[in-house]
Amino acid sequence: MKILDILRHKGSSVVTIRPHEVVRVLLARLAEYNVGALVVADGDQVAGIISERDIVRNLNDRGEQILDQPVSERHDVDSVAAAMTELRIRHMPVLDKGVLAGIVTIGDVVAGRIRQLEQDRGQLERYITQGR
Repeated sequence: MKILDILRHKGSSVVTIRPHEVVRVLLARLAEYNVGALVVADGDQVAGIISERDIVRNLNDRGEQILDQPVSERHDVDSVAAAMTELRIRHMPVLDKGVLAGIVTIGDVVAGRIRQLEQDRGQLERYITQGR
């Protein structure tokens, strides 16, 4: 299964935030769109991704002053890609030739894998029943 298959199923709409916008705006947008992370982007140029977990961890460590900081002071895409497996980060922006093409969550990956397994099972069942 390819990431493109997941994006075809879920769509490519991505909620973004510009690097200069503050964390308070990020929190409002997370609530408005009922999502767990936003891609930090200026147009098609992706600068990173920031999740509700990032905010909670920073609030705990640094206090409420982070609410007025620009989101650009958070994680970049390269560090997220390296950390996704290690830290079990649940959201990943998808780029196509450097342009934001969508976002994939761990839930999307699991749902896509289940669909693939169901298709495989159906093919096996057809193969077995046709052989009789």
